[in-house]
Amino acid sequence: MRLAPPLRAAVLPAAALLLALGGTTPAAAAGAFGPLPPHNPYAGPAGTATMHGDTGSSDATPLPGPKAGPLSSDRIALQSACPTVLVGSDGFPVALCTTIFGLTPTVHLLDPADGGSLAELPLAKGSLLGGVYAYLDHLDRLVAVDGNGDLLRIAHHRDAAGRWELSVDSRLPLGAAVPAGDAVTGVSPDWQGRVWFATGGGVVGTADDRTGTVRTLALPAGEKVANSISTAPEGTAVATTHATYLLTAGADGTPVITWRRAYDRGPGRKPGQLSWGTGSTPTFFGPRTGTDYVTIVDNAAPTVNLLVYRTDTGAQVCSVPVLRAGGSGSENSPVAVGNAVFVAGTYGYPYPKLPEDAGPGVPASGTFRGGLSRVDVRADGSGCDPVWDTKVRSAAVPRLSTADGLIHTVLRNPVIPGTDATSALDPYYYAEVDPATGAVVRTKYTGAGFLFDTLQMAGSIAPGGVVYQGTTTGVLRITAE
Repeated sequence: MRLAPPLRAAVLPAAALLLALGGTTPAAAAGAFGPLPPHNPYAGPAGTATMHGDTGSSDATPLPGPKAGPLSSDRIALQSACPTVLVGSDGFPVALCTTIFGLTPTVHLLDPADGGSLAELPLAKGSLLGGVYAYLDHLDRLVAVDGNGDLLRIAHHRDAAGRWELSVDSRLPLGAAVPAGDAVTGVSPDWQGRVWFATGGGVVGTADDRTGTVRTLALPAGEKVANSISTAPEGTAVATTHATYLLTAGADGTPVITWRRAYDRGPGRKPGQLSWGTGSTPTFFGPRTGTDYVTIVDNAAPTVNLLVYRTDTGAQVCSVPVLRAGGSGSENSPVAVGNAVFVAGTYGYPYPKLPEDAGPGVPASGTFRGGLSRVDVRADGSGCDPVWDTKVRSAAVPRLSTADGLIHTVLRNPVIPGTDATSALDPYYYAEVDPATGAVVRTKYTGAGFLFDTLQMAGSIAPGGVVYQGTTTGVLRITAE
């Protein structure tokens, strides 16, 4: 459906409105930020293989977003929340969603032409995060762990009648590797073809579905994993509710801790977060190899800090307060390329449902004030410097394009101008942000209310400048007209 902007578009900055009507964005030159993490040979295309773009979780892509000029936004109704939309080398988007009624994880194959669902496959139910984290492998198969604890590779192909269908190509039961009552929260391949996984209860493992070998390591008691994991040639990064780890695999595939760094987890779970601790999937980045550093955001009160570590030793490069202009708390993974790191605030975001073990908020509630910060690591690696801090109210995990030099996200603006209050009538806008200044340079109204809530989910930029953004009820498809 084609959407017309509401009268409240008038409250947007004048520059943003001018550009939304067909102006030109101040795109930086391609490659200006530095290298992306190296491409994993066992993952799909760079920028679209994982929720966070690549196995290093840079939240960056080498693909450009929509070209300059008027934009269109269409809603694909799937009656499901769709946090993960990935795109394979064949150009077909694959969405991992959770149905609104029944909370059943469901895989959808989408039509590249219009985003419509060509085929769907329900999976066994698991935890809340069990319907979130997955990746595409080098054969464009979705790799995920279902509610039964089975590692699946799901392919798409045409049947004898020429209709598209999804099917399970392989299944490896993880068995006792996932303790009773626990569930896998994150998966990512390493450079040897093994699948690394982490459970909510703090078990980290490797699974080789070529040999059926599964090896695990239990992290210290009381440490939980509430976000996904990231892999790089140097190892696997895992952030628990207490510390950040880099792990490697022993000769038989058993995970080994290379280094561990505790962080300030604060007095409790902040409003707008899903667990007591960091909200970050660890992000690999760097100006030389693309994985020189790994970064998370802590949960310190009242102001959170961006923490940057050397990947090889775990030595802390810096701790920098961020999100001072908005709400200082983040459930999102940092966006990072080269020396630049971007952090989006989620403090006070009104999630309709929390994990059962989320615990009480400290404080009990808060308003969503947004916030977006940029921090640069110094060229000599001696520390980090804040660059800018804004009140941009990002309602999605931002995605940086190194091709067009823009940050792509969705804004949730208050229905009552001048307030921080959120309501069921809030309007949402696809937005592009200039990473040099933090200024919003182009917007497109997508819709208002629950149907269009992007719920701090990650968008994905597909070939051809098409943005796919999950919502609570399906997927938005944003393109140039």
